Amino acid sequence: VQLQAFGGGLVQPGGSLRLSCAASGSIFSIGAMGWYRQAAGKQRELVATITSAGSTKYAGSVKGRFTISRDNAKNTAYLQMNSLKAEDTAVYYCNADIRTTLGNWYDSWGQGTQVTVSS
Repeated sequence: VQLQAFGGGLVQPGGSLRLSCAASGSIFSIGAMGWYRQAAGKQRELVATITSAGSTKYAGSVKGRFTISRDNAKNTAYLQMNSLKAEDTAVYYCNADIRTTLGNWYDSWGQGTQVTVSS
């Protein structure tokens, strides 16, 4: 089972980016999916999560600017980031609770994608 994150890059303040997180492998089902971020010198923090039923939760710092969504048919989660600020600069990681075809559950992490907000 593997998670891959895509879509990071350099964007100006006020701009937008869309991150994608695709799960692959012997997947039976996926529970909650989420995005976390870690800025230089800081601890990893929760950005947003979404359950398999579509219920969402956001960190206060991104509420109203970021939107998490998922496509269960594609085993993919997305993070639409609007009105980006310099303080959003971080490595963004995706996370998912994945049940394999053998019945095991894994707390899986993607490799991280850099988001830099700078003029």
